[in-house]
Amino acid sequence: MSPRRAITLVGIGDDGCASLTSRALNAVMKAGVLVGGERHLEFFPQFHGERVVLKDGLSAVLDRVSELAEEQNVCVLASGDPLFFGIGGLVLKRLGAEHVEILPQPSSMQWAFARAGLKWDDAAFLSVHGRSPEGFLTGLKGQAKVAILTDEKNSPPVLARRMAEHGETAWVAWVCENLGGPDERVRRFDVADLAACQDVGPLNVLLLVRSDPAWQAPCTIPFLHEDAFAKRMPKKGLITKREVRLLSLAAMGIRPDSVVWDIGAGSGSVSIEAALLAPDGRVYAIEVDPEGVEICRENLRAHAVDNVRVIAGRAPEALADLEPPDAVFIGGSKGSMEEIIDVVIDRLQPGGHLVVNAITLENVGETYQALRKRGLVPEVTLLQVSRAEPLAHYLRYEALNPIQIFAVKKPSQTGAAS
Repeated sequence: MSPRRAITLVGIGDDGCASLTSRALNAVMKAGVLVGGERHLEFFPQFHGERVVLKDGLSAVLDRVSELAEEQNVCVLASGDPLFFGIGGLVLKRLGAEHVEILPQPSSMQWAFARAGLKWDDAAFLSVHGRSPEGFLTGLKGQAKVAILTDEKNSPPVLARRMAEHGETAWVAWVCENLGGPDERVRRFDVADLAACQDVGPLNVLLLVRSDPAWQAPCTIPFLHEDAFAKRMPKKGLITKREVRLLSLAAMGIRPDSVVWDIGAGSGSVSIEAALLAPDGRVYAIEVDPEGVEICRENLRAHAVDNVRVIAGRAPEALADLEPPDAVFIGGSKGSMEEIIDVVIDRLQPGGHLVVNAITLENVGETYQALRKRGLVPEVTLLQVSRAEPLAHYLRYEALNPIQIFAVKKPSQTGAAS
């Protein structure tokens, strides 16, 4: 016999009781306790049982719900589909799926696409509701159609201004407000007009669709040429060449949600490509040279990448307050290679990867010795690349500086270093 489910999680629309099925209404009528946000509770003035308001301090509220459910039926109200960017996941985790029955409504996303007249099985979904907008632009990169849950701080006009500042304007936007309610409104904008809009309500969904029907998603592996980046210009520019970047990024083992440190970021080419590979993660670009810091920021704007934080300072001191990384790239050390490696290995997550690019014999020796002192045996690749360059009517090879790539993996709790 299945256990009694004393908690019912009911999805509700902006039109209140009118959106509920008879089964959902029955769950509310049978409940001795009604839980929800103030707006949701106001839909049921006739309810005479105990009311519990969901607001800050959800953990304490859910503890209270768990206690109340031991003796009476509890109904929890949530917007739309509670399991879609909603409270449902937290309720199930805290109270146990075996104790909770879920009665969803169409989500606000479903309503938004329906009102805009757009199919949505090919859309991506983002949320900046109660979150930092950091990474919002990077999240758009590989998408042709995106739906975004917003809030008053990260409103559609604010997001549109962020897009315009980075040249990300080739989109058509729909702002869908108060969906399902008496004040429902759906409007279409281009990015510039939305950025200037002053009258968007707080309850809304933002839809973005590429305006160019011939648009294609970018390549999975960026492999951007050096000419795609602004850079300091002594001898072809101080920048990690793309062949070196390709092998280095592969050795870093970057995942979609990785935290990455790029030490000696220079132009930010490694940071940008790492950020594209980790759209749900974060990259810290550490650079001591003031000119390099500004060039790095310029490149981030030009490539519309916003999950990179530029840290102006010298390593290892500049690393002190950064969150522990999953992957680290060292492209420059300013003579502090051993000290930087010591800090990196201490802070690197178990199973994380460190990759060092060394050009000079001194850096090669210092890197190798510093790693061996920590009991780490690196995988070392000597990369020598020659590119074909025009010579009159012919092509000849021109060699780039050879690079030694050191790669190590920090031991996990049960694994060994490699």
